[in-house]
Amino acid sequence: MDKKRCYFVIDMKSFFASVECAERSLDPMTTKLVVADQSRTEATICLAVSPALKALGIKNRCRLFEIPKNIEYIVAPPRMKKYIEYAADIYAIYLKYIDKNDIHTYSIDESIIDVTDYLKLYQIRAKDFAKKLMNEIYETLHIPSSAGIGTNMYLAKIALDLTAKHSPDRIGWLTEEKFIKTLWNHKPLTDFWQISSGISSRLAKYGIFDMEGIAKANEDILYKEFGINAELLIDHAWGKESCLMSDIKSYKGKSKSISSSQILPENYDFENAKLVMREMIQNGCYQLFRQGYVTSLLHLFIGYGDDRSQAKGSIRMPVTTNLFSFIVKYMEKLFDDIVDKKKPIRKIGYDFAELKTSEYEQYDLFTDLKEIEKEKQLVTSILEIQDKYGKNFILKGEDLTEKATQRERNSQIGGHKSGEN
Repeated sequence: MDKKRCYFVIDMKSFFASVECAERSLDPMTTKLVVADQSRTEATICLAVSPALKALGIKNRCRLFEIPKNIEYIVAPPRMKKYIEYAADIYAIYLKYIDKNDIHTYSIDESIIDVTDYLKLYQIRAKDFAKKLMNEIYETLHIPSSAGIGTNMYLAKIALDLTAKHSPDRIGWLTEEKFIKTLWNHKPLTDFWQISSGISSRLAKYGIFDMEGIAKANEDILYKEFGINAELLIDHAWGKESCLMSDIKSYKGKSKSISSSQILPENYDFENAKLVMREMIQNGCYQLFRQGYVTSLLHLFIGYGDDRSQAKGSIRMPVTTNLFSFIVKYMEKLFDDIVDKKKPIRKIGYDFAELKTSEYEQYDLFTDLKEIEKEKQLVTSILEIQDKYGKNFILKGEDLTEKATQRERNSQIGGHKSGEN
């Protein structure tokens, strides 16, 4: 492994639950704890389940009522700000030994690290280096972790997902040769990173149920079924991955967008859902303004609460802007056009697409540019007040109505409680 590149994928075990245990000076490996917002009723989804509960067969992302009544456990309300602080502390530990250009934060609790050059620098073996990082995280923050080691990023991820869990030290490692020898016949295929149930079902049509089947399949069939994505499937079946850390760091998306969605606390009627949609669009416009972007293409998504059906729509504005007074009119029109007034609504989502920098802001000949300047000055003042005193310091009157959700969402991070009052 030393002659090739070497990657770690390090994942914090049941991160949110482990943080809550650490904050209570409890051992996350033996403490029965779930992170869930009980105020949302027993149907609320558990954001994290401690390893001790998982050992009893309790699945991650279960609902509270699904946990057997005979099991005693602690329910910790979500504290997203606290979890972000812990994630930053973990990242700081990595930075003590590794340059930021060799670290990719894959998620809040999982990082990919290219350690190739550091093994020689520190005169240390890959497994010992992984243990060193994991031990320091545990000794400093009391958060247990697992690690996958591989000769490429894909193998490191598979080593984490499929082999580390069976190792006493929670470290798995794979080379291309070991991958073929030990995992070629592993089932189901959906256990492998980036193979969804849909891909697995399409492969099953051709009698392909494992990685060996993909590797030995007629490539013409795979390219006909999956197009250019067949190339990645075939490479992964052989344990190969051409992507390097430098490729991740240099990648830039073709187009930018800003989007948000929320699941409503209960089924909403047409008018109340429209109120929440306006609140969300206001927030999105503030985000556009802060980041210096404008848009002309809007998307709206509605999820109904009775039959789980959906409504989707798009609209292109004749202006390119980030101002709420313009965008909300078109979003309301889109809402009126696509939403079934008779159906209860449970989910709302929007997307501002094809973002451009504010220098591309454009209005028609009939727009009062003085009013545009007034609105911009008002938004600037509102954002300054929110930055200084908090988002709930200044609200619209409709944000104080019974069905409005803006006040609560202003105290959340990622749709969950931040942990701050």
